[in-house]
Amino acid sequence: MAQVLEFKLPDLGEGLTEAEIVRWLVQVGDVVAVDQPVVEVETAKAMVEVPCPYGGVVTARFGEEGEELPVGAPLLTVAVGAPADGGPSVPDGGTGTSAGPGTGAGTPAPGSGAGKGSAEGSGNVLVGYGTGAPPARRRRVRPTALTSAAPGTPGASANGTAGATGSSNGGSRSAVSRAQGRVAAPAAPVSTAAPAPAAPATAAAPAPATAAPGEGPVPVISPLVRRLARENGLDLRELHGSGPDGLILRADVEYALRAAAGRTQAPQPAAEPAAHPAPQPSAAAARPSSAPTGGIRVPLKGVRGAVADKLSRSRREIPDATCWVDADATELMRARAAMNAAGGPKISLLALLARICTAALARYPELNSFVDTEAREVVQLDHVHLGFAAQTERGLVVPVVRDAHARDAESLTAEFARLTEDARAGRLTPAELTGGTFTLNNYGVFGVDGSTPIVNHPEAAMLGVGRIVPKPWVHEGELAVRQVVQLSLTFDHRVCDGGTAGGFLRYVADCVEQPAVLLRTL
Repeated sequence: MAQVLEFKLPDLGEGLTEAEIVRWLVQVGDVVAVDQPVVEVETAKAMVEVPCPYGGVVTARFGEEGEELPVGAPLLTVAVGAPADGGPSVPDGGTGTSAGPGTGAGTPAPGSGAGKGSAEGSGNVLVGYGTGAPPARRRRVRPTALTSAAPGTPGASANGTAGATGSSNGGSRSAVSRAQGRVAAPAAPVSTAAPAPAAPATAAAPAPATAAPGEGPVPVISPLVRRLARENGLDLRELHGSGPDGLILRADVEYALRAAAGRTQAPQPAAEPAAHPAPQPSAAAARPSSAPTGGIRVPLKGVRGAVADKLSRSRREIPDATCWVDADATELMRARAAMNAAGGPKISLLALLARICTAALARYPELNSFVDTEAREVVQLDHVHLGFAAQTERGLVVPVVRDAHARDAESLTAEFARLTEDARAGRLTPAELTGGTFTLNNYGVFGVDGSTPIVNHPEAAMLGVGRIVPKPWVHEGELAVRQVVQLSLTFDHRVCDGGTAGGFLRYVADCVEQPAVLLRTL
């Protein structure tokens, strides 16, 4: 018989813990090849197509479009290998758990080619999935009288054991879908009371007693689930997961938190009324009259959530300071016009500012660094990966130009254009959105003069550029109308003092006012 393999949402790297299903690329019953993209997901970094490391027939899909899944949650199941002679075929839409008694889910039949990875090996490398044969799934342990839940108790089949209820037809729902489907009545938390004694499985070798809460490993994969429990003071050892093999999912933690909140808000028995009881304010009356009610709730997830987390972390960890200066950009604008009039590809203003930044960082390398908090060291970098802020329909993203210090203005212009187009189309990869060492933020395109940028953690500084507008300016001792721009530098005060930051900003302003200063570094 064919071996049914479960493909889980892989770790997409860069610390991502969840992804949202944007579009399914296959249907149940489709034949997929090794490394064929099967689903398009959106992470906090970008939209990516996820290839399946197995080849075979899709027997189930887990999760609907728009649903958010944690890393490690099942995506789909694939029937791999030809059925054995006379063996049962894989049922349509099944998960392979309806095999006969004693057959573990996903266990290949003897003599079948399902366990031979030479034909099903994946060429793509996903974190958690190698390039060799598909890993054999572990055989699930059948429950005993002491390890199974009592009949009739909520969550009796929440362990994902291979009982009769877990192997029925149509049992292809994912652990996440099951958890969401049981929000109204999910598995109750494990009671702290001692379990009732039960007869041993055999007289010669009695089954071990169920581990008490607080003992043994905690079945959690997602760091997001751990963080959610930790921030709310919830002990994960007291939960009974609804995922495969008792895996604790985000839905389990959220239900436990709602249950705890409900118990806290439950009405207490009324005390004996006093002779003249004083009127007690109700909860509605205690709420300030100006407190907002109703409104539209927008979830902080995806790009918006990632931006919120990073900005919050930057404010918590980085003691930043900001300095700024006005500069006469008239000569810089003339130099750019002369370059473009000479023929060849057009040079963007952002590319010239980036070239100025890399020259300034060569003179002040303290600002091209990061702080290693564990080692209590400032790490100065010998390369400049320049990030730049780009506004898209999905929110603010910061693509990174690799080795910007080794590029000329023409190369920088082409790379800025490519990354901006990919950012607006949602095609940027996580690698193109991470690893920056310094950020250039041109908020002048929004028609504003100045700002106090927030440092892009874990970088040490960000240069902000306002709009370039005609203003009265004293030029060569006379009042004239010049093209003036405000430059703002926000820096991590741990890596340098004001003298270094001021020297960097003054050098940038000098290059803006007299572009010929750059000739010293060419």
